[in-house]
Amino acid sequence: MSEMPSTSAKPKVLVADDEQVIANTLAIILNQAGFEARAVFSGEKAVEMLGSFQPDMLISDVIMTGMTGIEAAIVTRTRLPKCKILLFSGQAATADLLEKAREQGHEFEILAKPVHPTDLLAKLRG
Repeated sequence: MSEMPSTSAKPKVLVADDEQVIANTLAIILNQAGFEARAVFSGEKAVEMLGSFQPDMLISDVIMTGMTGIEAAIVTRTRLPKCKILLFSGQAATADLLEKAREQGHEFEILAKPVHPTDLLAKLRG
């Protein structure tokens, strides 16, 4: 009996946050919870990783210098339509960015920072 390759067993999650400690911590928590998670520190880097990593889910901060999480989410949705997207933010400016995305036909779920790991895992598994 041949074994199935384990690469497809773990859902792939890409975590993008310009606060490196947050991105790295979330990736560690997700890896320990049975996901294959990678951390990147910008929206541009998240978009760059889409081809090589092909995540099943993108978890991104909204407010980042350069490309925002919402812009990265829109590119991700275009390139990987099956990729789930979860955004989080600790800033009030998020509402304006979400409204602009809505006007372009994009709806995104958002979690408030700080995100408790239990809440995050519940969203990923739900």
